[in-house]
Amino acid sequence: MKIFRNDQIRAIDRYTIENEGISAIELIERVAEAATCEIISRWRPNKRIAIFAGPGNNGADALAIARMLIEQGYRPEIFLFNIGGNRLNSDCLACRDRLLEYGDIDYTEVKGNFTLPDLSRNHLVIDGLFGSGLREPLSGGFMALVRYINESGATVVSIDVPSGMFSDWNNGVINRNIIHADLTLAIQFPRLAFFISDNADLVGEWKVLDIELSAEEIRNTTTDLYLVEKNDVRRVLKRRKPFSSKADYGSAMIIAGSYGMMGAAVLAAKGALRSGAGKVSIHSARCGYNIMQTSVPEALFEADKHDIAVTNMLLQHQYSSIAIGPGIGTHEVTINALEAFLKTAGNPVILDADALNCIALRPSLLNHIPILSIITPHAAEFDRLFGAQINAESRLKKAIEMAKYYNIIIVLKGHYTAVMRPDGKIYFNSSGNPGMATGGSGDVLTGVIASLMAQGYKPEVSALIGTYIHGLAGDIAAEEHGQYGVTAGDIAENLGKAIRAIMI
Repeated sequence: MKIFRNDQIRAIDRYTIENEGISAIELIERVAEAATCEIISRWRPNKRIAIFAGPGNNGADALAIARMLIEQGYRPEIFLFNIGGNRLNSDCLACRDRLLEYGDIDYTEVKGNFTLPDLSRNHLVIDGLFGSGLREPLSGGFMALVRYINESGATVVSIDVPSGMFSDWNNGVINRNIIHADLTLAIQFPRLAFFISDNADLVGEWKVLDIELSAEEIRNTTTDLYLVEKNDVRRVLKRRKPFSSKADYGSAMIIAGSYGMMGAAVLAAKGALRSGAGKVSIHSARCGYNIMQTSVPEALFEADKHDIAVTNMLLQHQYSSIAIGPGIGTHEVTINALEAFLKTAGNPVILDADALNCIALRPSLLNHIPILSIITPHAAEFDRLFGAQINAESRLKKAIEMAKYYNIIIVLKGHYTAVMRPDGKIYFNSSGNPGMATGGSGDVLTGVIASLMAQGYKPEVSALIGTYIHGLAGDIAAEEHGQYGVTAGDIAENLGKAIRAIMI
């Protein structure tokens, strides 16, 4: 799915009005109808509802929703903010006049001083103050109103985006001056801000309202933001031919494990095997021989000359893909081995976990990572590599910058894992759940990406579909074990089921 920035959405909206014979009021009616259906599906007519409408199009949406709720037997309190009078835009004015035709309604138009209504936890607040058209942070009376709504404990539904939030970047905006929504009903598209963890408590659950903006203009509008969904992955995954052998599906080498951390090697190997690699080899410290042969007999084991650490990464054979990092530790000899490998590597590799920690201890190694290699840091690993970031938004921006600078692919792990490409494109992953926040989950992902690269998928494709498959396997595991009960081993065991579910 394409994700558009705010100015692009406004342009698509204008195109729809100007070229498809649809008026702005008709689009407002579509928003209101979809939002009203969502609201009445969740709350009964006896629910106490307070609707706050601003002077622009977001307020127009809220007033149209108020009218439709009244038609369905609801009795909302409606507050339209027209500070100073004559501040309503033409669409908001039209929606107000149509609402007032109903006569006996609980309606207040605020033009000056305003006594705050009595809100409680029993209220449903519909926030239509300021949507994505907001240009400056809230201040004055609107800031005070937003804080009051947040402190009331009421359930809040925001139309478009929570009032006070910007659709794209929100650096420097104070969270308490933004509506804390329980449900955000986004118009036509999710917004970039929804995928950044800093905003999770502001957006709450989000759902897209399809108001049928121009399909042609959506197709023709280019973007650098995407949400990876099941159909996207299905289009890319190749079906296996009946006459094939393990040689057709590549050989993956995973350099992983050390004394006390062989579990990481086991999980990475299982991730690679369960996602279809023809052959999987593990290079690790000699102490891992019995563990690997017992736990993952399907994988080949290549022993390092050292008993407890990896000291040599200069491989004797050719492999379709190479992944380095899970559980290798940060011994000086291991850092030296990684340096020697990177200085001679010509093809893209996958670097995860302790490989990244080794590089953080010797930052000059960043300059030797082969182009189009994949690194898969979580937030702490990323900050160790590229410097501490003040929040998730600044980390995402830094990741975009670093992917371009080093010409690599960065898989920034977390909810909505973000895959940054060197060309500036960002892909957010839609699969996965909080149960995957468990030790070893990232090691499985490393194995999956290595497997896909071994099978011939390009690095940028392997990162995208590997992340989705990994998340879907976690979703399947959570269905069986519950989110609290998911282990990394469960994720690995469900990779085959995830791929089957995608391809059905």
